[in-house]
Amino acid sequence: MRHIKYRAQIAPTPLRRFRRAVLKFYRTEGRDLPWRRTRDPYAILVSEILLHQTTVASVEPVYEAFMAQFPTVEALASAELDTVKAITDPLGYKIRGMWLWTIARRVRTAHGGRMPRTLAALMDLPGVGRYTAGAVMSFAYGRRAGVLDTNVSRVLGRFFQVPADGTAERQHQLWALAEAVVPVRQVWQFNQGVMDFGALCCRARQPQCSRCPLVRHCPAAEGRAPRAAEGASSSVWFWDA
Repeated sequence: MRHIKYRAQIAPTPLRRFRRAVLKFYRTEGRDLPWRRTRDPYAILVSEILLHQTTVASVEPVYEAFMAQFPTVEALASAELDTVKAITDPLGYKIRGMWLWTIARRVRTAHGGRMPRTLAALMDLPGVGRYTAGAVMSFAYGRRAGVLDTNVSRVLGRFFQVPADGTAERQHQLWALAEAVVPVRQVWQFNQGVMDFGALCCRARQPQCSRCPLVRHCPAAEGRAPRAAEGASSSVWFWDA
C-alpha cells in the first residue's frame, strides 16, 4: 500500500496501555534474530525481502549465507544474478532474488551505493512496499514509521476492534493504526515487539490469552463476551489523510 487513506487518533488510556504492554513483552520475550543485531539498512532490507511469505525459521540460515557472500550493496550489485538466485530460490517465491539484485544495482547507480533514507525513496526500489520501507526506516534509522505484517494486523485488529472483513477499507484503517501506535521513543523496540507479540502470544490459532499483558483490556480475549472489556473501537477516530 503506497498511500495511507486515513489518519487515526487513539484515546490516551488504551494507547498508553498498548504501548507499555508491547514494550514490556519485547523486553521479556522478544526473539533474538540475526537481522536484529545490526542497524545496517542494507542488511535489514535483505532480511525483509527474504521474509516475504516465508517463516523466520526458514529465512535465518539463508540470510546468514546471503550476507556472508554479499555483505555490501556493492558486492551484491557486482554479482551474477544466477549466483544470487542460487541462494534465494530454495526459499520459494523466486522473484525475491531478482528484486535484491536489482535493488543493489539501482542503489549503486541512483544513490551512490548508499541506501535511501526516506520512506518515499525506499518505496521506489523494486519489490519494496510500505511495510518493507517502514521496517528499514524504524529498524535501521530509528525513525517513527509504522509496520503492518500479518501478525501486526491481527494484534491491532483484535485490540482496537477493526472488523476482519478482508476489505481494502480495513487495510487502510489498520495502516492508520500502525502509524498511530508507534511511540516517539523506542521505535525499534516497539515495532519489533508488536511483531513478536503477534507471532508468539496473539496468535491466529490458539492465542495465548492467559499470558497476554493486555488480557484484562482486550475485547477479543478468549472467553470474554463481545465488548465486555473497555471498547477500544470507541476510543479510535479515523479521518482522511
